[in-house]
Amino acid sequence: MMRCAVRGGGAHVVVGERRSASSSPGGSGGRSVVRMSEGRGGLCCGGVRSRAADLAGLEMGRPSAGAAGLFRSARYGRVRATASADPEDIPSDKLQAKSSGSVLPYVGVACLGAILFGYHLGVVNGALEYLSKDLGIAENAVLQGWVVSTTLAGATVGSFTGGALADKLGRTRTFILDAIPLAVGAFLSATAQDVRTMIIGRLLAGIGIGISSALVPLYISEISPTEIRGALGTINQLFICIGILAALVAGLPLAQNPAWWRTMFGISIVPSILLALGMAVSPESPRWLFQQGKISQAEAAIKKLYGKEKVTEVMYDLKASGQGSNEPDANWFDLFSKRYWKVVSVGAALFLLQQLAGINAVVYYSTSVFRSAGIASDVAASALVGAANVFGTMIASSLMDKQGRKSLLITSFSGMAASMLLLSLSFTWKALAPYSGTLAVVGTVLYVLSFALGAGPVPALLLPEIFASRIRAKAVALSMGMHWYPTSSSACTS
Repeated sequence: MMRCAVRGGGAHVVVGERRSASSSPGGSGGRSVVRMSEGRGGLCCGGVRSRAADLAGLEMGRPSAGAAGLFRSARYGRVRATASADPEDIPSDKLQAKSSGSVLPYVGVACLGAILFGYHLGVVNGALEYLSKDLGIAENAVLQGWVVSTTLAGATVGSFTGGALADKLGRTRTFILDAIPLAVGAFLSATAQDVRTMIIGRLLAGIGIGISSALVPLYISEISPTEIRGALGTINQLFICIGILAALVAGLPLAQNPAWWRTMFGISIVPSILLALGMAVSPESPRWLFQQGKISQAEAAIKKLYGKEKVTEVMYDLKASGQGSNEPDANWFDLFSKRYWKVVSVGAALFLLQQLAGINAVVYYSTSVFRSAGIASDVAASALVGAANVFGTMIASSLMDKQGRKSLLITSFSGMAASMLLLSLSFTWKALAPYSGTLAVVGTVLYVLSFALGAGPVPALLLPEIFASRIRAKAVALSMGMHWYPTSSSACTS
C-alpha cells in the first residue's frame, strides 16, 4: 500500500515495504523503505507507482494462507483480489488511457437476440385469430392458449439451460447455438399445416428466446465499459420493445390478407441467421475468458473491444475485482447457500413481481381487449401500445445512471398501479361506459409507458451487477426462470 502525507511545503511517499524472516544488521528486520520527496505543491501524485511496477510481479498486500483471491500470472504477476481496489493502488496512467475500440457493434449483434425475444412474444397478438381459422382451432380456446403458452414453457426451459451453456461453452458460442431453435422454430410455425406442428415450432422458438433472455443482458454487461454500462444495459429492454413493436406493426396487413400470418412468423428467420453470423465474428466476454484462465485470448478480446491502450488496465481490473478467483464455478445448489441465497432471492423476486404486475396479458391480448372495448382499429391501437413501450424505454435509458435503479422502480410500479386502476374502472364503472374505448387505450398506453420506465429495463440490468462472478450466469438463468413461469401461466389463463 502506498502512503502519502503532506508535511509543511512538501510531501513524502512510502512506495513499499519489504519484510524478510531474517533480521538485518541494523535491527530493521530486513525492512527497506523508499521515500520520494516533493519540494513544492504539496501533492503526492508525483510518487504514484507506474503500472509496470504494479504488474511486473509486485505483491500487493500480504497474502494469508488459503486466501481464495490470490491470482498468479506469468505476465501480470501476483495480485491479491479485493472487493474494490484502493484508489491509491491504481496506476496513474490507468486514468489517462482512452479507448480506441468500440463495443457498440457487438452490443448491436447481441441485441438481435433481444429483438427476437420481443418479436416472438408479440407476433401471436395479431396473428392468433387468423392462424386459428387456418389451423381449424377457431372454436377451441384451449388449443389457442397452448399456441401462446407453449412458447413461454419453452422459454422457461431455455432460461435455465442458457446459464449452464454460457458457463461451459462461452457467451458467443452459446449465442450461435441459440440461433438454431430460433430459426427452426420460426420456420415450422410459418409452414405449419396443423396445430401440432405449430406448437412444436412455438416450443422451439420459446427455448431460443429463453436462452437469449438470460444471455443478452449477461453478455452486454460483461463487455460494456463501466461508465456507460447503465445506458447500454437498458438497450436490451429497448430492443425487446422494438421487437414487440415490429411484431405488432407486421400484423397491420392481416385485415386485407388473412394468410399474412405465415409471413409474420417467417420474417424472424432472418435475424436468427444474422445473430449466428454476427456472433461468429464477435469477441468472447473477457471476463469469461479470464475465469477460464485463457489470459492471451482475454487480452485479444479486450483489444478488439476497447483498443490496445486498455488491455493492461482492464486486465488489472479483472484481477482486482476477483474475476480470476480460484474458486470453482458454482453449481445450482450453491445459489441457495447461506453465502448467496439473499441476493439470489432479490433477483428472482424482481422478475417475479415484474411479471405478476400483468404486463404479458397486455402484450398478448391488447388487440382482443381493444376489440371488446369497441375500438375499430384494434391492431393499430396495439401498435400504439408498442410505440409507448419503446418511447418509455428510451426515457429510462437516459435516466438510468442519473436517477438510479431504485427510484425508477418505485416510480414505475406506482404508475402501473394507477394506470391499471383507470383501465379497470373504464370497464366496470357505468358512468364511464360511453368513454370505455378511449379510456381503455389511454389506461393501457400509460400502463405500458410506466412499465417501460423502470419495471421493464431495471431488473435485467441490475442482476448482472449484483451477482458475484462465479454465480452470475446461473443466478441470472434462475431469475429468468421466475420471469417465465408466471408469464406462461398468464398466457394459459388470460
